[in-house]
Amino acid sequence: MSYQQQPPQFQPQGPQFQPQQQYPAPGPMGLLQLTVQGSAMTSNMIPPTVHLNGYSVPVKYGRNDIPVPAGPLHIDIHAQWILTYGKAALDCTVQPNQAVPVFYASPYHQFSSGSIGHSPVKRKGIGGLFVLVAVVVAVVLLATLLGALG
Repeated sequence: MSYQQQPPQFQPQGPQFQPQQQYPAPGPMGLLQLTVQGSAMTSNMIPPTVHLNGYSVPVKYGRNDIPVPAGPLHIDIHAQWILTYGKAALDCTVQPNQAVPVFYASPYHQFSSGSIGHSPVKRKGIGGLFVLVAVVVAVVLLATLLGALG
């Protein structure tokens, strides 16, 4: 697997210009094997947002092989649908030429955090989802009953 350089972008000229570090940094590399559990049909149509050491990285559902610099790695992930939800974070250390498996699962609803770990994880929020469905069913049945009586 090789890392492809981004095309050159416009760089302002002048004494105040300071070049910014690009991600990944040069040096020994490792591999983050990030598996986003679920699919557009079972989780969210929009894949979650991933930040590695503060840098945004595009991902898809399923396994994503992402080259990363060796050393400490902070992984922040969240899902988005009207609100930001399913936040999860993990810190790990990537050794040179090492592949680190990480798994993320968004919750069943927007009022729970996401799940992240080095082995497959379970989605949170199933109890809250059942309560929400039960409340909706109760309200519909009550409205139907009151409509029949009135």
